[in-house]
Amino acid sequence: MNIKENIRAFLGTGVARRLDGISTAEFEKISEIRLRTGKPMILRSSGRDILNEFSPTAEDIRETMERISQYSFYAFEAELSMGYITLPGGHRVGVSGQVVIENGAVRAWRYISGLNIRVARSIFGCADFVLPFILENGKMKHTMIVSPPGCGKTTLLRDIVRQISDGGLTVGLADERSEIAGCFRGIAQNDIGIRTDVIDCCPKSIAMVMLLRGMSPDVIAADELGGEQDARAVDAVLNAGVKLLCTAHGRDIAGIMANPSLSAVVSRKLFERFVVLDKPGHIAGVYCGDGILCYNKGV
Repeated sequence: MNIKENIRAFLGTGVARRLDGISTAEFEKISEIRLRTGKPMILRSSGRDILNEFSPTAEDIRETMERISQYSFYAFEAELSMGYITLPGGHRVGVSGQVVIENGAVRAWRYISGLNIRVARSIFGCADFVLPFILENGKMKHTMIVSPPGCGKTTLLRDIVRQISDGGLTVGLADERSEIAGCFRGIAQNDIGIRTDVIDCCPKSIAMVMLLRGMSPDVIAADELGGEQDARAVDAVLNAGVKLLCTAHGRDIAGIMANPSLSAVVSRKLFERFVVLDKPGHIAGVYCGDGILCYNKGV
C-alpha cells in the first residue's frame, strides 16, 4: 500500500473522494492535509498551499476521526490529550476544537473541528551530505538537529538513524510520538536500520534511560527535546559515554539557548555538532560545539 492509499483509508468518505483525483506522483509532493469545518480543504504541496473547493462538514470531521481512532476514542485518550494521533507509518494527525480541562490538564475533547494530517515520508539519502560532519572514524559525534517546525528535522533524523545503524552502530531510538519508526503494534513500519531498537509511545526522558540500561546502544536518538526531564535524560546519556543524536525546535543555536532547559546543556558545550535547517530540506549550516561554522550552504 502506498502513502496515498494508507492515508485515504483513515479519511471519511467525502474527504477520501477528494483525493481520488490526485495522482500518486502528485501526492508525493503533499506534506499536509488541513481540514477545518466549513472551510476549504488545504493541501500543502512543495511548500505552497493549494485550496480545494471542497469544504468538510462537521460530519466529515466526525467520520474521519472515527476512522483515525478506529472507532475507539478511549484507546487514544493519552495521545489526544497531547493534541494528536499518530497513524501507522508515522503520519501525525493534529486536532483542534474545544477541550475539557480537569485539574489543569486536558482530560478529553468535547468538539473536534479541525484536523491537520502531516504526511511522514522516508527520504533515503537525505542525510548523505551531513554524515561526514557528524561521523569520525566510524564513531558518532554528539549531534543536535535544529529547525523550526516543518523543515524536515525528523526526516533527516530518520535517515541518519537508518544509515548509521546499517553502517555498524547500535542505535536506541526513543520514539515518543511514533513518527520516526512509525511503529504499528510495536513493529517499525519505516526503515530505521538493522541495528536499531525502538521504545515507542513512551516519554522520551524515560525511554532514553531504559534504552541506556537495557539495550547497550552506541547512540541514543530522540526527537524534539525540550523539557527539564529531557535535559536530565540527556545528562544521563552523556555521562554514560553513549553518543546522542537529537532534534530541537529553534531557528538557530541562539534560539535553543533561549530554552531554559536546553540552554544549560548547550552552554556546557556537550554537543559536538549542530545541524541547522532554515526551510524544508535546506541545511543552513553545520556548526561545531563551540559555535564555529563548519559548513554554510550560502543560499
